[in-house]
Amino acid sequence: MADREFDYESTLEACARGEERAFQTLYRQEAGQLLGLAISMLGRRDIAEDCLHDAFVRIWQHAARYRRELGSGRAWVHSILRYRVLNALRSGNRHAEVDDDFIERVLDDSPQAEAQALEQSEQRLLRRCLQRLERPRRHPILLAFYRGLTHEQIASRLSTPLGTIKGRIRAGLRALQECLQA
Repeated sequence: MADREFDYESTLEACARGEERAFQTLYRQEAGQLLGLAISMLGRRDIAEDCLHDAFVRIWQHAARYRRELGSGRAWVHSILRYRVLNALRSGNRHAEVDDDFIERVLDDSPQAEAQALEQSEQRLLRRCLQRLERPRRHPILLAFYRGLTHEQIASRLSTPLGTIKGRIRAGLRALQECLQA
């Protein structure tokens, strides 16, 4: 589970001011969980690592776009990775490498840091929360977030009206958010 005391919003605002230490702290806080999520969505560690790398480059470059009044910093960070993963799923290709010496300087990729990050129990919490959702809400969420299907594709696949699918996804995401914050 994420450290409930970690201040994602202030950390992102510090990143927007160019504070490399804040970025490094954010990376250490989230990289393990995000990598696990990307691996589970893509099924390949090498592509997941590329997506994670691209997501953190994007977070650094676009931190000034984050607005705390629009939502949590953690959700913003996760959405950036999610879009990178969905793009990889849709294209079937790896992302082009980004030239960024910066990210290599600030990341601590020692075996101890990676092991510590990967030991986070966030992924187990997410699975537990997903299992609590009833199937009509859980299934469309999994198809959207883990398979990259659009709402229209999900509606067609499940032979369910589009509005119903959208409502189930919205309600399911609200329930997941409540579960994850509990």
